[in-house]
Amino acid sequence: MGEDTTNHRKHIAIVGGGLVGSLNACFMAKRGYKVSLYELRKDMRKEEHVKGRSINLALSERGLSTLDAVGLRERVIPYGIPMYARMIHNKDGTKKRIPYGKSHQFIMSVDRRKLNELLLSESEAHSNVELHFQHKLKKCSFTEKPKTVFEKPNGELVEETFDVVFGNDGAYSAVRSQLMKTTRFDFQQSFIPHGYMELSILPNSKGDFAMEANCLHIWPREEFMMIALPNLDKSFTTTLFMPFDIFESIHNKEDLIDFFEKTFPDSIPLIGKQELIATFLSRKALPLVSVKCKPYNKDGKAVIMGDAAHAMVPFYGQGMNAGFEDCLVLEQFLNEYNDDFDEALDKYSQYRHVDAVSICDLAMYNYIEMRSLVNSKFFLMRKALDNLLNRIFPNTWIPLYTTVSFSQLRYHKCIENKKWQDQLLNTILKTIGAMSVVGLGYLVWTQRTNLIVLLQEQGFM
Repeated sequence: MGEDTTNHRKHIAIVGGGLVGSLNACFMAKRGYKVSLYELRKDMRKEEHVKGRSINLALSERGLSTLDAVGLRERVIPYGIPMYARMIHNKDGTKKRIPYGKSHQFIMSVDRRKLNELLLSESEAHSNVELHFQHKLKKCSFTEKPKTVFEKPNGELVEETFDVVFGNDGAYSAVRSQLMKTTRFDFQQSFIPHGYMELSILPNSKGDFAMEANCLHIWPREEFMMIALPNLDKSFTTTLFMPFDIFESIHNKEDLIDFFEKTFPDSIPLIGKQELIATFLSRKALPLVSVKCKPYNKDGKAVIMGDAAHAMVPFYGQGMNAGFEDCLVLEQFLNEYNDDFDEALDKYSQYRHVDAVSICDLAMYNYIEMRSLVNSKFFLMRKALDNLLNRIFPNTWIPLYTTVSFSQLRYHKCIENKKWQDQLLNTILKTIGAMSVVGLGYLVWTQRTNLIVLLQEQGFM
């Protein structure tokens, strides 16, 4: 690889070899830094089974654009399956397809492990990157030359000094824990009362997908839900999200089958009754955590990114995308300040925090939408109206989901955009009263010139 050698004098430590850490190593390597990446786990590329989260990932435009910046977009595309819509599974067995956006817009279902392995290999392909597995961060000081202490499995301690330490080590970040000891640090960690358990829907008897392949399948049930994302091997990774007290109320196979027959009856033949019993009764529901904190940096010596800075519940499919986008945003600040980490990290932390908080809040909101609102007639009417207005005013009226998943508009701007849309819709609905989407659409179309004037007068355009 043809790295720029002008920055080799700077030695960067990246703690965490997950998705964000391994991608960040590619960014730092291309800038010419010497990069040492440390991962607590074994090298997953050499392991038959990998412990840890395996919830499938939804890769959208923010993540793809970041991958594009290091030349990896086209390398990743073959690892994913496009999902153009939500497929809603009702209790009575009927299904309803709700497109995410326009006909060409999709999010991609990507296997976490395969993507992580690709990113590790891509980072290692750079001559100025070294990977160190089974290294646990024990201590880190952020003096003029940050010093780290890592522990190997045999108990041996490894000390090293760096110019900058990156904490890309997840929601329970060791780097963040060290930062909290050295600066005035705001920190909020929240566990929601819902947990998750992963199941599986295997290919059918013909070796094909058992359901529609290019959809994210959802079984919304008000207080809980189940989702399924397609895999390249024609299976679906199926995840059940519900309150821990419901998980804990299921003690045996009779309880389990009774629960599924009442709530997800059409899923039983898809999962398989015996497979469902064997999987569910052998696992425990895992927790879901949200983390908000600031600042993300300690002078120009350390910075946390990805889940270490803003872990979120998985319901907007933006955790990985936001973490990837962190890399791109920091890249832009390093360009702007000519690799001056003191300036770049400080500006990055201030700039990124408002967006990270926004997407954490949106992720929680989307859980309510996915498990409950998708069955609401008002929600479906609003969705249809959003799409209609987007067709009539494509540059002005952009639905929330579109701005989050199919654009790179800053997350907090996505929320601001939705607020004025809600305000205007409320005004229109109060004026015209109850009306069908078709009737409202006709009114909007015939009055589109007047609506543009109204939008301008109200400061919306």
